[in-house]
Amino acid sequence: MPMSLEEYQVAQMYMVMKMQQQSTNGDEGVEVLENKRFQDDVFGKGQYTSKVYRLQSKAPAWLTTIAPKDALVMQEEAWNAYPRCKTVVLTFIFLLLFTEWVLHFSVIKCPYFTKFSLTIETVHRADNGTSENVHGLNEEQLAARQVEIIDIASAETDYWSYAIGSSSFDFPKFKSTKSGRGPLLDGWQDNCRPVMTAYKLVTIDAPYWGFGYRLEQALLAGERALFIESHRNCFGWIDEWFGLTMQQIRELEQQGDSLLNEKISKPVLLTDAADCEQRFTHSSERQVQQVVHT
Repeated sequence: MPMSLEEYQVAQMYMVMKMQQQSTNGDEGVEVLENKRFQDDVFGKGQYTSKVYRLQSKAPAWLTTIAPKDALVMQEEAWNAYPRCKTVVLTFIFLLLFTEWVLHFSVIKCPYFTKFSLTIETVHRADNGTSENVHGLNEEQLAARQVEIIDIASAETDYWSYAIGSSSFDFPKFKSTKSGRGPLLDGWQDNCRPVMTAYKLVTIDAPYWGFGYRLEQALLAGERALFIESHRNCFGWIDEWFGLTMQQIRELEQQGDSLLNEKISKPVLLTDAADCEQRFTHSSERQVQQVVHT
């Protein structure tokens, strides 16, 4: 990512809020039950959230035929102690559309598919992706590991990119007005300053006869598409979040949580999505104005 570790924390939080707003309406999306600070001996200080996800329309047709409707509603508890991040998913496939947003020690519970598990562990480093074995895997784990390098300047399209949503940023031509960063040309990772990398270890187990392997492969493809889309948005929206402080992004997060709950608690018209986008963008612009004047 063409940003510092400190900037990435703000960028990621902004991206989570905006993508949640875009994917929430009167029938589906994210409902925030609780959002507060926490502190413990293991993770130190961080942010605790409790959320409910309703994602029925995001699944491929073959998967909806084997899932009861109420299995598509998930409850999640998350502890985000950046830069230490871990997501543990103990539920059905549809949560993969939001696991990148959660960040990142989270426990999701569902009465169905209790043996299924998906774990995402993230290590953030101020380098260009050249660190080896940052998760400290043993020899057996290293032998089974498959490494993929994701370049946000590439725009791949498949089923999952369509389901998640595909951004229209053309990064080989993109240039940020506020930061001056871009365009991202071939080999930009070696020439960009600042630069940082999110190393993600995805571990999946779906021990179900007849469809477990297919479910695992769908999850891997879905997570990869979500990693691409969410991080492309992180950089593509840089002129919206650049310069915001953590205090300001937290205030914006509280406003976004209220707007999410307002949207999902009542039916919306087709124009409401655009109205929400406008309200959210104007709110962030007010925050940026505060930064400029302080």
